[in-house]
Amino acid sequence: EVKVGDSIEIVRFFHCYKRGVDRVFVDHPMFLEKVWGKTGSKIYGPNAGQDYLDNELRFSLLCLAALEAPRVLNLNCSKYFSGPYGENVFFIANDWHTALIPCYLKSMYQARGMYLNAKVAFCIHNIAYQGRFAFSDFPLLNLPDEFRGSFDFIDGYKKPVMGRKINWMKAGILESDRVVTVSPYYAQELVSAVDKGVELDNVLRKTSITGIVNGMDTQEWNPATDKYIDVKYDITTVMDAKPLLKETLQATVGLPVDRKIPLIGFIGRLEEQKGSDILVAAIHKFIGLDVQIVVLGTGKKKFEQEIEQLEVVYPNKAKGVA
Repeated sequence: EVKVGDSIEIVRFFHCYKRGVDRVFVDHPMFLEKVWGKTGSKIYGPNAGQDYLDNELRFSLLCLAALEAPRVLNLNCSKYFSGPYGENVFFIANDWHTALIPCYLKSMYQARGMYLNAKVAFCIHNIAYQGRFAFSDFPLLNLPDEFRGSFDFIDGYKKPVMGRKINWMKAGILESDRVVTVSPYYAQELVSAVDKGVELDNVLRKTSITGIVNGMDTQEWNPATDKYIDVKYDITTVMDAKPLLKETLQATVGLPVDRKIPLIGFIGRLEEQKGSDILVAAIHKFIGLDVQIVVLGTGKKKFEQEIEQLEVVYPNKAKGVA
């Protein structure tokens, strides 16, 4: 049981043990009933760019459940370890959704003599998404007043309300033991200017931030064994496999199959931050050439509509836009 807002919620967990790691998932209707089924809903809202009204409660539940799991779950899959993990643990909180973990750790556990040796590293994947909410929502989080200052934030935007707000990411940065991000370059970028740090640059300069390059699971992402590709390859056969995989992609998305045609691909969110405005402008210049373009992503409606419109306007002029 965890207290979320004014209610007591019962949380269940899914667990599996895979490749030496216990993987635990939070099971609660606040998450599952909104995402699964035929609604087409997203994790954060019913549509791209639109938030669920109870997101603060949903992600506070996630943080509370994460803090309970090491203490209460009796995991016994590993031949080296069984039982609860206990209190000597290290939490990695990713982005604003888990920014309450260091706050709850201090106020609900360490203040009562629990998790005294536990530490938290806060990892920023994208500074643009900070969890800004109305300042009047602070009581929903069930935190002592001493934490208000860590959340207090003022900007000039009207969403979700004008003026004073709470900022989950700001609190995560200030209350965690270390702050890290996905590369040394991004760490430098975040503290270089107000726009680069999206108004948290000063907070990051005060606390310091370390960049650690994103890793890749070479077993999971191994083209020699990948069950999702039609032609397996390794470093010695990659040049033979690529034309065949290109033809497979062309056929799958309905483009003319021709390995000689240049095929340009874009995968990402359709927002200015990812260069989608540049992408749309560039496609107009490519569209009359002997080239194919494949775009995969969702985001701002204006970019989605502009790219979809290209398919209608130029169905025969280019070799294909998918």
